Amino acid sequence: MRLDKFLKVSRLVKRRTLAKELCDAGRVSLGDRVAKGSSPVQIGDILSIRYGHKRMTVEVLQLMDNPRKEQASSLYRVLSEERLEQVNTHFVDDEE
Repeated sequence: MRLDKFLKVSRLVKRRTLAKELCDAGRVSLGDRVAKGSSPVQIGDILSIRYGHKRMTVEVLQLMDNPRKEQASSLYRVLSEERLEQVNTHFVDDEE
């Protein structure tokens, strides 16, 4: 199964086009490498997804083409979820 489709059917991402955009932006890693939306996903793979100020790492447990809403969360197991530090872009001029 394609990575972008897995992200959509597992409901980790709302839309497949958004999943593809996340992949194209380098925000999704499959194992230890940045993955494209067309990358194949297999059971046991570890995915790391960065959205906003959050990074989620999940393990793929099942592959299903059209799971029900109740089944979607059984497709993966959350390994970690962390907030990323926000970079401060404002610099204070101490001389004033």
